Amino acid sequence: MPQRITDFADIKDEFIERVEDAVWCNAATVDSQNRPQSRVLHPIWEGPVGWVAVNRESPKAKHLAANPYISLAYIKDPMKPVYAECGALWEDDQAIKERIWELFKSTPEPVGYDPGMIWKNAQDPKYGLLKLEPWLIRLYDLLNQNSHRIWRA
Repeated sequence: MPQRITDFADIKDEFIERVEDAVWCNAATVDSQNRPQSRVLHPIWEGPVGWVAVNRESPKAKHLAANPYISLAYIKDPMKPVYAECGALWEDDQAIKERIWELFKSTPEPVGYDPGMIWKNAQDPKYGLLKLEPWLIRLYDLLNQNSHRIWRA
């Protein structure tokens, strides 16, 4: 039986440890014909808020314009998957975009990376920043069913 968690602080350390260990996640959005589409993303997390640098003209951007939700699955260890169901909002505040650009650059690899490999700089119009706000996080341990934990915002 999953343990229901109401305070993010109760799962924060384990959540951050698992997502930083996995680094990459599968991300699913819904297209214009209500079909799921998956791709790999590289979010960086600040507690319960995730950030993803993405191309503002990508298919995922079009999907999120119609349906602003994204489902993330971190499955580096298939016996201990992490699922984060999130609202996805574009962050257009330039100061925040620059701060997160620097966060990606200053965080050691593999969690961090240089976004300058993809975009010219934080002012590049194609550089988009998605803010991920989970409404549900599931931490599973398939070898120990009693340790499943589910947090809802």
